Amino acid sequence: MNRTIDATSARPAPGAATAPRERLENAASLAQLRPAAVLLALMVALTGLAYPLAMSGIAAAVFPRQATGSLVERDGVVVGSALIAQDFQAPGYFQPRPSAVGFDAASSGASNLAPTNAALIEAVQNRAEVWRALNGGQSVPVDAVTSSGSGFDPHISVANALGQAARVADARGLSAEQVRALVAEQTEAPWLGLMGAARVNVLLLNLALDAAAPAAPAALGGATDE
Repeated sequence: MNRTIDATSARPAPGAATAPRERLENAASLAQLRPAAVLLALMVALTGLAYPLAMSGIAAAVFPRQATGSLVERDGVVVGSALIAQDFQAPGYFQPRPSAVGFDAASSGASNLAPTNAALIEAVQNRAEVWRALNGGQSVPVDAVTSSGSGFDPHISVANALGQAARVADARGLSAEQVRALVAEQTEAPWLGLMGAARVNVLLLNLALDAAAPAAPAALGGATDE
């Protein structure tokens, strides 16, 4: 007896041949994904946790003052940071550079005005007039009328400090020579004697002034009245 075989019955079910291949591909993908995930977790632990903690610990041990913000204390009370300018306006204090952000520590930045901008030119002229009215003389240091890029430059030039010395001396009842001597003591030389210019930290200079000749009561941080 002859038997006939239906050709359609001998064919594999739709998708039957591709199922093993898909399983192999999925297994291969998982095999690649697992080490990638492990490597990602390892790098996060190393670069996101271990390395920052190690560097913070080393910095705190080697540079404890800088690592905590270079805070400055007087009589055990923090009065500011050696890295952030304060708005001293009282006549018995040296004044910092102008700030484009009003010395607001939450808004660091510059005016971003071009040198030919009319608003900047007017602001510089007004600051120069105020500086001359307070300190006398005709030559005005550039840093006395221009703000820094951050708005918090804690330093002024030696020329700026010496230009204010007579006003400060008069308000403090000191001689100009005494105040100039304090400026010289607080003058910081260029880094390694090569980079930058000599400069004076305003906060540290004003603290030295308070120690040498206490002024009338005034808040040191952001003092505006003598």
